[in-house]
Amino acid sequence: MTAGVYVHLPFCPYICPYCDFAKWAWDDARAARYLDALRAEMSSAPVVAARTLFFGGGTPSMYGPDVLASLIAEVRARFGLPADAEVTAEANPDPLLAARVPGLRAAGVNRLSIGVQSFDARELRVLGRRHTAADVERAVDAARDAGYTNVSIDLIFAVPGQTEESWAASLDAAIALGVEHVSCYGLTIEEGTPYATWFARDPSAFAGETREAAMYALAIARLRAAGFEHYEISNWAKPGFRSQHNQLYWANASYLGLGVGAASYLGGVRSTHTRDLDAYCRAALAGEAIPGESERLEGAAQAGEAIMLALRTAEGVDLERFRERYGIDVHERYRKVVGDLVAAGVLLADGARLRLTERGRFVANDVCGAFLAD
Repeated sequence: MTAGVYVHLPFCPYICPYCDFAKWAWDDARAARYLDALRAEMSSAPVVAARTLFFGGGTPSMYGPDVLASLIAEVRARFGLPADAEVTAEANPDPLLAARVPGLRAAGVNRLSIGVQSFDARELRVLGRRHTAADVERAVDAARDAGYTNVSIDLIFAVPGQTEESWAASLDAAIALGVEHVSCYGLTIEEGTPYATWFARDPSAFAGETREAAMYALAIARLRAAGFEHYEISNWAKPGFRSQHNQLYWANASYLGLGVGAASYLGGVRSTHTRDLDAYCRAALAGEAIPGESERLEGAAQAGEAIMLALRTAEGVDLERFRERYGIDVHERYRKVVGDLVAAGVLLADGARLRLTERGRFVANDVCGAFLAD
């Protein structure tokens, strides 16, 4: 079975108030124990034929190039990762990154995904970020000097106090750096975060749907004009630089997740590891099954999820390939849903594909949810 491999490295230099990922502030002892647990899990994980490798977090670059080099070597040895495979590492654009970039490149990381979020100093403070726009520029320059030809930047819009002008300025700054890939995410209020407490106290501080939609439209226009393909709801790439790993998710292909909170989809079973760091480490080090949840997706549930994921992409749902894979004629099975969405102007449907319209991209969650609810 071919699959993407995801490795979760959950430690950060600090914790951002909006983030709900499985993450912890860096601690030498915990970070070392976690690495031992991760290696133990890897040695007993299901053997797949790796197509891509993605280090997510957390802040994977906190571990340093030597650790990532050893993990890449272990993935190659156990899962047969090809020498030319896409290997991505998420990174924080602080001064430490610029110093570590050459080592990361030598370690085998050939794609950097940098969590910039904003180029505006006030917005960075609101987001709890400690880097500056100058740090981002230094990190990208260091990446180019180290030979990187595939650099991605993450940005967040609908930040409290953000204006359309400041958002446009961040987009323009990212474009000016000449990166190959940009991801733009609308701010989500996650339960249990400091931002959720803030929102409960003062919801007026946060952007409403109208302003958020206007900012999304700005991203579409600015990045299209700069030559980026809008290949997925939140992702833009220069031709030839789409995220190969993330495209596996949207194609409902197989992937193996390693580490605390990591998710896998193998053999029709979707599973998620516990987000309890100590419980994860104890189980992995003892050679026991990692606590978590799993479910087998079959029938309508599997088909609905596959449609939801595919509709996020520019290509949408290839109806013939879908019928061959799932044994379902979409036009027949979802006749009413498709008809209603086409009539609403949010879905394009012909004999070959289903695709979101430009308007549909703004309400993608509702459109995709209609197939899951049917």
